[in-house]
Amino acid sequence: MTVIRQMTYEPVGHGAAAVETMTFDRLRELNDGGTQRADFHVLAVVDAGHGSVTVDFLRHPLQKRSAVWIAPGAVHRWDDIADVAGQVVLFVPTAPVTTATRELVASPAREVRWTIPDADWPFVDAARNHLLLEASAPPGDVSAELPEILLSALIARLRPRHAEAPSVNPVFPLFQASVDAHFREHHDAGYYARTLGYAPRTLTRAVQRATGRTAKAYLVDRIVLEAKRLLAHDRLTAAACATALGFPDASNFSVFFRKATGMPPGAWQATAAAE
Repeated sequence: MTVIRQMTYEPVGHGAAAVETMTFDRLRELNDGGTQRADFHVLAVVDAGHGSVTVDFLRHPLQKRSAVWIAPGAVHRWDDIADVAGQVVLFVPTAPVTTATRELVASPAREVRWTIPDADWPFVDAARNHLLLEASAPPGDVSAELPEILLSALIARLRPRHAEAPSVNPVFPLFQASVDAHFREHHDAGYYARTLGYAPRTLTRAVQRATGRTAKAYLVDRIVLEAKRLLAHDRLTAAACATALGFPDASNFSVFFRKATGMPPGAWQATAAAE
């Protein structure tokens, strides 16, 4: 495991463009095999070859006519992509222009990797090629809106799982954002209900509808994910993790981590290092 490298969205060639594209050839040139975390979305469409990408400790295969969607903040690493061919689309969260695609971008239950059905492939390929064509136009010849419109068309055609799901209850995105901002200091779901001005039952119903989990379970999962990142990539001790995540001491953190994962922090860290 390596220290996480933070990547910031810096488009090339079109100033403040919200969408950028590159081939897997270019990705290989930029990729050092390390572990990364981006502040933008990464959407890859594979034409041929085999490889894999690891996203928050889960390994996903890359193969012909597969797609991968890595959300901002997810820790990931590209593995074995020497013979993978296809394109990668980078975009900021606000780039999609339709209500449906914006809801999909914000979805907490979106698939990371899926296979594109044969019947859908011609439409996906056409939408992607149109986006690539517009993204490669000279700066003075392209409207900033066109890549965003065509990105929305590509997302709609890719149809990742939950694309057809009902709109997320508006309470959940508020809870999600609040958890991301404060999970290191506040481990009680009641805090988020009070802060957002909802009854605990109302908050739990909204979170269950969006994720299938209670508000408490969602919060625990978020803390555990960050703990795993700190243990595996930053190689922190249990005591250092306790401090970073707002636990009173190493013992309290270790009990929490073992209850959530079935393993003490040190044992989980050793297992992650061996993989």
